[in-house]
Amino acid sequence: MLGKLMLRPVIVLVLTIPNAAIIWAADVTIALPTKSFQQIIFPLAQERGYMKEEGIDLKITFMEPTPSIQAMMADSIQLTGSGGSALVAIARGNIPAKVVLAVNDRVHQWILTRPNITSVKDLKGKQIATTGVASVATFMFKNLLPKYGLDGSKDVVFTDPGVGNQAVALMSGAVDAAIVSVEQRYAGLDNGMKELMYLGNEVKNSWGTTAASEKFMKEQPKVMAGFMRATLKALRLIKRDREGTIAAFTKFSGLPQATVTRLYDDLISTFTANATVDEETQKSDLAVIRQVLDAKEALAPARAFDFSFALDADRQLTKAGWKP
Repeated sequence: MLGKLMLRPVIVLVLTIPNAAIIWAADVTIALPTKSFQQIIFPLAQERGYMKEEGIDLKITFMEPTPSIQAMMADSIQLTGSGGSALVAIARGNIPAKVVLAVNDRVHQWILTRPNITSVKDLKGKQIATTGVASVATFMFKNLLPKYGLDGSKDVVFTDPGVGNQAVALMSGAVDAAIVSVEQRYAGLDNGMKELMYLGNEVKNSWGTTAASEKFMKEQPKVMAGFMRATLKALRLIKRDREGTIAAFTKFSGLPQATVTRLYDDLISTFTANATVDEETQKSDLAVIRQVLDAKEALAPARAFDFSFALDADRQLTKAGWKP
């Protein structure tokens, strides 16, 4: 009887050791604004076990840009997928955060018009639906109009029909043109609207950016490094595994597989090689932010971007010969 009693502590100890890895996994939360195609890298890194390999328990939540930035500053979350809004907050309020990864090196915004409009010059005197009259995409398009002989502040009228209603406003005839996302682009084209311009071919700006709090990067650099390695593995994976990515995004977004296939084929070429963009692109991003805020000067890239974790992760994966 005594022998059996003496064995019990040993058995209990052995049974609890495997749970230690779960107990001590680092909790990391990222807030995403939407279930856009570029955001698939995060659930994919989670589902394929890349985050778990780095000792990270990744939690994905959904928040509008402003609340997500507030939550990040309050340490409720560590990262936000609203990198563009974070740049605005950094420039306006000097918040302690940095954009740490960029999924795309081309802007996922299109200009659609009514069928009777055949050129940019035809937009003179017309109404254009936007995602916000002071949005980044609106200023990008405004900057392009002088190239076509139009003054973006006088020759066209920008209007905001509400979140997700740009294509609807265009198809109903309420406006003559619209700045739309890729999903709205499909809806417009499938209903007879005309694609006038793809902003990604006209401007040198990033898209699909993620920001992290400086506190998280400074206090938990190993966790941040692990998060970035796992994310870059997913970024490499989606370029090699078309069918797997389509299946994963269909599940994540709830969109029909045919639509997701269309998204993949249209956008995969816009994904960055290592989650970074060059300094010229960073400066272009900050120049637009300066316009949005009507500031005298643009921020220096070093104040707003920190791609060191992404670059280190890319070097480590390459050195190790990692392939999906």
